[in-house]
Amino acid sequence: MRILHVYNLHRYRGGADNATLATIELLQNAGVNVRSLAYSSQDLRPDIRGKLTAFFSGLYSPHARAGLERVLTSFRPDIVHAHKLYPLISPWVLPLCSGRGIPVVMTIYDYQLTCPVGMHAWHGAECTRCLGGREYWGVVRNCRGRTVESVAYSLRHAVARHFHLYDRHVSCFITPTEFSGRWLTTHAGIPAGDVVTIPYVFDLPDDAADAGAGEYVAYAGRFAPEKGLSTLAGAARLTGLPFRLAGDAPTLNDVDGLDNVAVVVTRSRAELLDFYRGARMLVVPSLWFETYPMVIGEAMSHGLPVIASRIGGLPEIVENGVTGLLFEPGDHQDLAAKIRSLWRDPDLSRRLGAGGRAKIRRTSQKEVVVRQLLATYERLRSADARHGKERDAASG
Repeated sequence: MRILHVYNLHRYRGGADNATLATIELLQNAGVNVRSLAYSSQDLRPDIRGKLTAFFSGLYSPHARAGLERVLTSFRPDIVHAHKLYPLISPWVLPLCSGRGIPVVMTIYDYQLTCPVGMHAWHGAECTRCLGGREYWGVVRNCRGRTVESVAYSLRHAVARHFHLYDRHVSCFITPTEFSGRWLTTHAGIPAGDVVTIPYVFDLPDDAADAGAGEYVAYAGRFAPEKGLSTLAGAARLTGLPFRLAGDAPTLNDVDGLDNVAVVVTRSRAELLDFYRGARMLVVPSLWFETYPMVIGEAMSHGLPVIASRIGGLPEIVENGVTGLLFEPGDHQDLAAKIRSLWRDPDLSRRLGAGGRAKIRRTSQKEVVVRQLLATYERLRSADARHGKERDAASG
């Protein structure tokens, strides 16, 4: 089986990029014949020329289409697996695959089919105004913070929706949680039979950390309003416990109340994993419909309990009382109470941490995920072969 992966990496490597590369590595290690057509936003010039390139290629990229045509001809893949495509590729490459009768699988990491910026969040709160073809709200609310960028994001989203580039040319959508899959069927009109849930893959360390002996409350991720850092700040003030944050330190000053919280700069993956292993718990106080934050799976693989907002796909990952605790989004008092309960009960931290580690072993180990991916590819390839025979019979 020959699988072609098509993807655009972000300028600043994020969870979707890490999940994409982990998927490709997983398949390569399983002996699958894999090739990639990859672009990176790091190649964009940091000037007006780079911004114009991103603007126009996000709408339609002749360069990316020509590149894909060459790879389709030379590699002749059985399946094309698409990931994030903006801004240097654009979904206009998808009709090239379906036009050749090649099934397309697409992993959906956020809400790119229903929200121009892929988050359904505005000023730190959930937002669904763009649903139903109302992308103009992305411009009205200036969701990117820069008018030209907001126009570009809204315009390319409207183009993809108007020309049905996703729903007519993607055979199967992969989502990391069932919540994400239901969102596609409810709000993007994707048939339920065209959606499959496959969690991200996570390495399971040989030994678990001792969560009951952890010395601080941990947060890892972007320092952005929709991540609920104001809620975290309120909980930190109420508990008086030691908090440590790993993320984009220069933006920390934008969050009120976190002045006295320690910031840990992790320069490598090894340092980030050490950060997890020194904590009592990981807190994910998001205010938007998170799909599957990579930090949760990473922390759980190390035996760390997770306290998360009861929103989006988070309750599906963090099972209340089993792998962690849930609290009401934006309620810093509820969050503080959950943090205290784990801090005062080391055995509970250990038990929930063990539950999270067991869940990662059950759902996100390499052999489990690769088996699901290969089954999805094979199902589509078999269906395409049957349709090909039917077309040949009809034409004969």
